[in-house]
Amino acid sequence: MADIVLNDVRKKYGPVDAIKGVSLDIADGEFVVLVGPSGCGKSTLLRMIAGLESITGGDISIGGRVVNDLEPSERDIAMVFQNYALYPHMTVRQNLAYGLKNRNTPKDEIERRIAAAANALEIEPFLERKPRQLSGGQRQRVAMGRAIVREPAAFLFDEPLSNLDAKLRVQMRVEIKRLQRSLATTSVYVTHDQMEAMTLADRLVVLNAGRIEQVGTPIELYEKPETTFVATFIGSPSMNLLPMEISTTWSLAEGSRVPSRTTTLGVRPEDLHLLEPGATDSGFKIDVTVAAVELVGAESYVHGVLPKQQSVVFRVPGRSRIVVDEPLTIHADFESLHFFDASGSRLD
Repeated sequence: MADIVLNDVRKKYGPVDAIKGVSLDIADGEFVVLVGPSGCGKSTLLRMIAGLESITGGDISIGGRVVNDLEPSERDIAMVFQNYALYPHMTVRQNLAYGLKNRNTPKDEIERRIAAAANALEIEPFLERKPRQLSGGQRQRVAMGRAIVREPAAFLFDEPLSNLDAKLRVQMRVEIKRLQRSLATTSVYVTHDQMEAMTLADRLVVLNAGRIEQVGTPIELYEKPETTFVATFIGSPSMNLLPMEISTTWSLAEGSRVPSRTTTLGVRPEDLHLLEPGATDSGFKIDVTVAAVELVGAESYVHGVLPKQQSVVFRVPGRSRIVVDEPLTIHADFESLHFFDASGSRLD
């Protein structure tokens, strides 16, 4: 096991700066998730840690050792890919053993590690099968098993669940988190799926255009986003952002104080509630016209339109009888509001 330290890491492809000076400390045994939209640099950063991409500048250390010039096989890491990368002509057992045999690991040690990984991943019944005889979820378990038997200093995951259906992704998220906790191995996980990121991470690293926007626990990023980018990327549906110039369409309760440099107000859909006739609002109040209602089971998401055509989304119980074109008043407590300046940075 080992910590991973990135110090001003950079990557250029010709004139294009793909990674623009990323510095990050990942503690021994920590599960860190790199998340962001397509093209933000998260997979490039992971491949640089693995040694599959050269770095243009800065240093990468694993376990206190600078690995800039080391081959992937010399870095004591194991990587799990989204396409499984299994040898189709080998059985599951042979796939698990292959890397260990290449390292001249004793036969009894190979068998011990295979047995331990197969038990942890519940793949014992499949050890003599070929990959083509397995489901997608079973293949991904084998791919994880091949990483586990290495007993590396760190695991690197490159969107390993993207090829699975929704139900399997949920199951595998639980398995990955359970295994990482039991193995206590430093792990770096890349995904564009913020639900995966929120449920798996000890800490989240939100990337945008090759730079780190914010680092913190999932709840820290959700409750206190430092930028409008993080505010809208973390959370589903994303946070509502309302320009302050539409102030004529909403009001604040007496005594509420808005930061003087505020240009954008943010409020999450779950913090907005219907204001019943005759009720007193406790903070922010806004009049909307219903444009659409999305039923998602126990709750519904209502898409409303303000008089100046600004849209807003809020959550109501699934059995609420709200109809399109209905005028409503919604409100939120002042404490649940977020304020951002012209650059998109948070104001407290």
